[in-house]
Amino acid sequence: MRIGVMIFINETYKRLLLLWDYKFNMVTQIIMLGFVFVGITLFMSEGQIDQVQIAPVLLGYLVWFYALSAISDMSWGIREETQTGTLEQMYMSPVSPNVLLMGRAFATLINTTIMVVIIAGVLITLFQVSMPMRWAGIPVFLLTMIGLYGFGFMIGGATLIFKQVEALANMAQNMLLFLNGAFLPVERMPDWLAGFAKTLPTTQGIIVLRKVILDGQSLASAWNDGSLVSLVVNSSIYFVGGWLVFRWCERVARQRGALGQY
Repeated sequence: MRIGVMIFINETYKRLLLLWDYKFNMVTQIIMLGFVFVGITLFMSEGQIDQVQIAPVLLGYLVWFYALSAISDMSWGIREETQTGTLEQMYMSPVSPNVLLMGRAFATLINTTIMVVIIAGVLITLFQVSMPMRWAGIPVFLLTMIGLYGFGFMIGGATLIFKQVEALANMAQNMLLFLNGAFLPVERMPDWLAGFAKTLPTTQGIIVLRKVILDGQSLASAWNDGSLVSLVVNSSIYFVGGWLVFRWCERVARQRGALGQY
């Protein structure tokens, strides 16, 4: 147990060091994502900025940014490990690779949070957005991340088998951006599309986050109206399902002897 905790911490520290060493890329990504938000917002509002309407859009966009990081890390990150030959070494470790993967995910979460704070600070100041900080949003956010990283493990599993999954990762990222209710609320979508959108990770999380952060709704009220219950179910299914898919793909890659090959 103690060794597992130490390796988890070391893996987290290693990932954070790598991210810091390539901080120029991180800064560039922050600038790019800021411009993407400004561009889409101005395009959808025909150049007219409404400080009231922009708050829920910004909140949804920031949640999508976590999705972008989780999917990228589990696809391109694992592919990079395969190309450099370190993935096979990870599976030769005396500790379960699951611990190392959790360390990787935790490091990505920390790094993404730092970037989100910077992006949010700039955009809130630029557009003079009122974004209240409520403690009730923390458990909702964590539940959303659980489901999101489960989805990321699905993409990671596909990477172990197929190696190049950039098209799949890009499709997943774009699908979440335009269908998770970040820019267009789910209730304004056609019924068939809204039903599909609610099955995606982050969609229900965005809905509940807007209720508890922007509308001031309590967690008890969100539970009673069923929205928080739906989030718990959605995140649980994605996390368990994603982990099972990843383990199955891992077993297939081992049987094919493809863990150390690219």
